[in-house]
Amino acid sequence: MKKRRATLDKNPLRLGFAVKVLGAAGLKSNDSRRWQQGPHLRVSLRYLDKIFDYLEAHHIRMYRMSSDIAPYVTHPEMPQFHGMIEECAAELKALGQRARKIGLRLSFHPSQFIVLNSPDPVLVQKSIADLAAQTQMLDLMNLGAEAVVVVHAGGSYGDTKAGCARWIETYKLLSPAIRRRLVLENDDQRYSAADVLRIHEATGVPLIFDHQHFWCFNPERLELRRTVERFLVSWPRGVRPKIHFSSPRTELRLLKRKVPNSRKKKLVLQPPVWTGHADFCQPFEFVSLMRLLEGLKFDVMLEAKSKDLALLRLQRDLQRYAPDVARRFGLDWNDAPPEEPKIIEVPTDAALAKDDL
Repeated sequence: MKKRRATLDKNPLRLGFAVKVLGAAGLKSNDSRRWQQGPHLRVSLRYLDKIFDYLEAHHIRMYRMSSDIAPYVTHPEMPQFHGMIEECAAELKALGQRARKIGLRLSFHPSQFIVLNSPDPVLVQKSIADLAAQTQMLDLMNLGAEAVVVVHAGGSYGDTKAGCARWIETYKLLSPAIRRRLVLENDDQRYSAADVLRIHEATGVPLIFDHQHFWCFNPERLELRRTVERFLVSWPRGVRPKIHFSSPRTELRLLKRKVPNSRKKKLVLQPPVWTGHADFCQPFEFVSLMRLLEGLKFDVMLEAKSKDLALLRLQRDLQRYAPDVARRFGLDWNDAPPEEPKIIEVPTDAALAKDDL
């Protein structure tokens, strides 16, 4: 791969992707063994170190780590796993040092089971425990304030205003360490950009703007650029904000469905749901967004299902169709873009069936 030349922008915007690496075989994102086999954070960190090799080789400067890298670390009935973060303090420090050396921005995005506004206090405490564990790992890596833990507001439980109020009350219970890392994202069905802006006004929590979610759920009809500006200034001074970008899935999906009152199954075609993420990013949609947001500084986490392959394809697309936007990401029109694999090998047919591709 041809080495990139320096561009006029000494601190370009970054593109990132989440968790799985599809562009190279054998790169695992976390130790996924069952508890009986004794999985450990230390194994996940070795996997991450190999992923960092891949990121460095492909000039990728932002990456979302799996929220499962420390397996069972907060499970209430498995105390044998509770000390693994402290046990890996030296490894975490070394990996964080490497991330800083190569200019890699890292983050976590816990699962939908993290619900800070739940009416169930037990679920709230479990959620806080998970946030504390992920915050502790970022702290032990000695990462700066750009390394965040992204959450959604949670369930609406039939009353969004009450849900916002519970989130605000829970925020008061969080440790200063969690608050330093926690950021809140608008979602696509329950908590709009306007809702999370109200939560920010009450708490000061920084906000992540999700472009696809904004188009799916914006009942207040907020204007896009002004909303992004309000999200960006919610971040602490000196910390670069980031946004999320994905394109909606547009194709029909061929699915198997059970025939009622029968053991048989039939094939059906399911139209797209606009909240679903596409495999790749629609480049013209991305270019239009970036030109609309000209003059604003932020990194972009891509949430396409093809992960790193989608990022590398988007880089090529920007160089071809929008060199003005490419330059904002440190991409030079004269540089040779990385080669794209003609085919993607998967271990079994089951891997394809899992995503109904």
